[in-house]
Amino acid sequence: MALNYVWIAFFLISFIVALAKLIFLGDTTIFPAVVNGMFDSAKTGAEISLGLIGIMTFWLGIMKIGEKAGMIGLFAKAVNPFFSKLFPEIPKNHPASGSIIMNFSANMLGLDNAATPLGLKAMKELQEINPEKEVASNSMIMFLVLNTAGLALIPTSVIALRLANGAANPADIFIPSLIGTFISFLAGMIAVAVYQKINLFKLPVLVFLGIFVGLMLLLYFSLNGLPPDQMEIYTGLIGGVIIFSIITLFVAYGAAKKINVYDAFIEGAKEGFSTAVMIIPFLIAILVAISAFRTTGCLDYIINGIASAAAAFGLDTSFVPALPVGLMKTLSGGGARGLMVDVMKTYGADSFQGRLASIIQGSTETTFYVLAVYFGSVGISKTRYALVCGLIADFVGVIAAILLAYIFFPIK
Repeated sequence: MALNYVWIAFFLISFIVALAKLIFLGDTTIFPAVVNGMFDSAKTGAEISLGLIGIMTFWLGIMKIGEKAGMIGLFAKAVNPFFSKLFPEIPKNHPASGSIIMNFSANMLGLDNAATPLGLKAMKELQEINPEKEVASNSMIMFLVLNTAGLALIPTSVIALRLANGAANPADIFIPSLIGTFISFLAGMIAVAVYQKINLFKLPVLVFLGIFVGLMLLLYFSLNGLPPDQMEIYTGLIGGVIIFSIITLFVAYGAAKKINVYDAFIEGAKEGFSTAVMIIPFLIAILVAISAFRTTGCLDYIINGIASAAAAFGLDTSFVPALPVGLMKTLSGGGARGLMVDVMKTYGADSFQGRLASIIQGSTETTFYVLAVYFGSVGISKTRYALVCGLIADFVGVIAAILLAYIFFPIK
């Protein structure tokens, strides 16, 4: 329901702004630009969905092998002490728990190609135990909001783009991004916990958070100080070893359990194809609305309003040029990436604005995209408070990124 209102608002506000530009400014190009942008976004949405077919087919095939062999059940059993507190609706040792933890692991390593299929698989399994098929369950909302929080340990793509844009030390945003993504993750978890009346002060939850903090420290001491090209090599190696090890483990374990792994793979692969096709209308719907909102300049008006408010309170406004990255990130990952590069080109990769844009990009996620794709894949039309909690996580993540930038890279 929330997405419905947002979708309507995007179109109505965009039309009013475009009409005002035509009448008062004589801008005769605005309406053709909006229409062309919407058509291009519709094409992009279809291309993204079709591009997922291959990776979805492959990963869901591998997951089916793990499911039939019992490997997913072992993952579920291992994380049950934590998940039983955070996802009380999921039955003990249910396969959804294993799929969720694998999705989180892929996200933390920045392996988007693996994370999306695993997340869609988890959402499908959560839908199987959902009593109201058109209404998002509590477990679905918790899972989705934690996804939109964008928990990523290594912002590999951001570091690579900083390197390409001439940063002296492209990895200098590594630690603030790590802290920022963790704060965003916590904000999303707390927001959903408040809605669902979940007590987070329980030992398994605290142990999980402690393990994650320990993992952040381990990464810091292991990778901090490495040249960016070596860091990129090591992070790629870590991700590659983990993913290929999981694939090999599933196949080998399935063979040991005397499962016909090839037939199991084909069975799961068929699900991957149908899932990728199913999300096309949902993805196009949100991308077209976002395109209209952006092309008419509505996003720029929001940025200018924030800048004026900050100046009125006597606050430093150096953060404002990087703010569009944060606002766009909730709408479009590709759009935010383009804006980040634009900020680095305009102000310099090692400027305060360039670093802040990089931190924001590395510590927030595409909330509207995730909602459209994940809920759309299982036919959820009533999202309840998922959007609100996702935007809370994004808002806290952007604020944290700004504060961290001032702390780690103070303006001289």
